[in-house]
Amino acid sequence: MRLTALFLAVVLLAPAQPKRVVTDQMVRDVHKSALIIDTHNDITSRTVDGLDISKPGNPTGPGFTHTDIPRLREGGFGAIFFAVYVAATYATDKTSGHRTLDMIDTVRTDIIAKHPDTFTFATTASEIEAAHKAGKIAALMGIEGGHAIEDSVRSLRDFYALGVRYMTLTHTNTNGWADSAGDIADTKVQHHNGLTPQGKAIIAEMNRLGMIIDTSHVADKTFWDALETSNAPIFASHSSCRALASVPRNMTDEMITALGKKGGVIQINFNCGFLSVTAPGGKPSATLADVVAHIDHAVKLAGISSVGIGTDYDGVTCTPTGLEDVSKLPNLTRALLEKGYSADDIRKLYGGNTLRLMRAVEKVSAGLQAAR
Repeated sequence: MRLTALFLAVVLLAPAQPKRVVTDQMVRDVHKSALIIDTHNDITSRTVDGLDISKPGNPTGPGFTHTDIPRLREGGFGAIFFAVYVAATYATDKTSGHRTLDMIDTVRTDIIAKHPDTFTFATTASEIEAAHKAGKIAALMGIEGGHAIEDSVRSLRDFYALGVRYMTLTHTNTNGWADSAGDIADTKVQHHNGLTPQGKAIIAEMNRLGMIIDTSHVADKTFWDALETSNAPIFASHSSCRALASVPRNMTDEMITALGKKGGVIQINFNCGFLSVTAPGGKPSATLADVVAHIDHAVKLAGISSVGIGTDYDGVTCTPTGLEDVSKLPNLTRALLEKGYSADDIRKLYGGNTLRLMRAVEKVSAGLQAAR
C-alpha cells in the first residue's frame, strides 16, 4: 500500500510534459518537403456541371467549394485522385456507364486539359513524382461505386484504359457482386454475404490490370473477402476509425490492423460525421484534433507506413474546424509535429505510403501479365 501511494504521489507531482515547440519555419519546411497525395476529392461533381476549378470558391454563400487551384497551391498538394463518383441513382436508372464516362471526361477535359499549367495527367507512382518535380499537380482518377462497371469486366478494362487507377467496390448501395455498408441492414436489398464469385473475379482482374482495390463504403464481410482475394495490397481511399466514431463506413481496429499487415493503407477521411459522434438531432462538428486522433489511432494499430489522407473535400458538407478546405493542410502539419511526428513520418503519411502501395500494385500487375 505504501509503495502504491508513493508511486501515485510521484506520478501526480511529476511535471507535465511540455508541448513540443514548433515554429512557423519548421511547418513550412516539413510541409514543402512532402509530396502530398489526397486519395479522394469530389470537386468533379461540380466541374461536370460547369464549375471552373481555377476560380476561388465563395466561402460565405451559394457556390461554396472546398477546392480550387489557388487553395490547392496554398495547401501544397502534389497529387489528387479525383473521384469518378457515380451516385446510386444511376444504377437504378441503368445509366451508370454513361455517367462514369462523363465523370472521366470532366477530369481529363475540365480539370487537366483546361488548366495545363497546373495539372498533369498521371497513372503511376513514377508519373506522380515526375509531375511534382515539374511543379505540377498530378491528377489521377478513382471510380467511386462498383456499379459503375454495370457488372462488366470489359467496362472495367475500358475505364482502366481511360486512366482510372482505383475502384471503390461499392458506394452506399449493394451492387450485383459486392455488399455495401450503406444498406447492409436493409432487408429489402438482396445481399451476397460479402463478395460473390463474380466479385472475386473482378478483384483478380483489377490485380491483373494494376487497379487499386478500394474498400471504403463496403460491408465488413466485403472488406475481409477483398483482403483475402487480392494478390496486391488494397486501401480504403477515404475512411476513418470506427473505434473513435462508430459509423459502419469506418474501419474496425481489426480491419485496420489486418490492412497494415498486408501492406495496405487507410486514408483518413475529413468528413465531420466520420470523425466524431454527434448527439441525436445535433449538427455534425469536428476539429483538427479529431483528425490527428484518427491518424494517431490508425498508426498505433497498423504502423506509420499504413496511413494516409483521403480528405473527401467537396464530397461532404461539414469539414473540421482548422481544416475547412484544401488550403488549410499546413495546420495538420503543425498539429502532427506538435504531437511528436517526425518530418519523415509526415512525408509517409502525406504521400510516401500511397506511392509505396501504388508501386506494389504495379509490380503485382506486371508479374501477372508476364505470366499470361
